[in-house]
Amino acid sequence: MKNEFAKNEKEIIEEYQKKGFKGSYRVENMKLIDLKTKTAYSPQNVTILEEYRFEGMSNPSDMSILYILETNDGSKGTVLANYSPSSNIETAEFFKEIPKENYLAN
Repeated sequence: MKNEFAKNEKEIIEEYQKKGFKGSYRVENMKLIDLKTKTAYSPQNVTILEEYRFEGMSNPSDMSILYILETNDGSKGTVLANYSPSSNIETAEFFKEIPKENYLAN
């Protein structure tokens, strides 16, 4: 997992968009949903290429992780997951279910 102190989430997302990672996703019913095509992916169909961790400026316990990913059908994009007390637990659970061998960011 990379820790990019000099860059914020938006800057890194923009860098990857220039490289073709244009997909945007949300997690719903333990599926990763492509917001444009509405295609649903199970955890086994997702590969994490990179991860970036960010801590909150005012509260270090507010954390987010930016996932750079590719799906089994070649869709590439990003997911910004919030890991604070008010975060969506389903998103965290989905990423926990991705098989370890699908994490190239180790």
